[in-house]
Amino acid sequence: MDQTGLIYVLGFGFAATTFVFGTILFSWLITHRRRRPQKGLPYESGIDTIGDTWSRFGLAFYLYALLFVAFDVEIIFVYLWAITVRAVELPGIVAIGVFLAILMFGELYAWRKGDLQWR
Repeated sequence: MDQTGLIYVLGFGFAATTFVFGTILFSWLITHRRRRPQKGLPYESGIDTIGDTWSRFGLAFYLYALLFVAFDVEIIFVYLWAITVRAVELPGIVAIGVFLAILMFGELYAWRKGDLQWR
């Protein structure tokens, strides 16, 4: 019986595990040899910070990031559809029309609810 596939899987698994733990060990060895007080400071253009450097972001940033990712992925679908529009013919055109109508409904709902206004 041929065990070549199993040997490859075990070899890649061993290599991946060794790489992950080796990288973690190597970075730990490098960072714990030298302790400089500057390493723990937050860096922003070389100017010392005033006050607490840990602050919370507003919810608006998170909402805009989610909207950006959602509409970015949807644009990819529309672009791929536009490339193959001649091959899909009428059923494909109807399907993308339904898809875009659902997208527009979601956009109008978010707009109507006021989620797209910066506060």
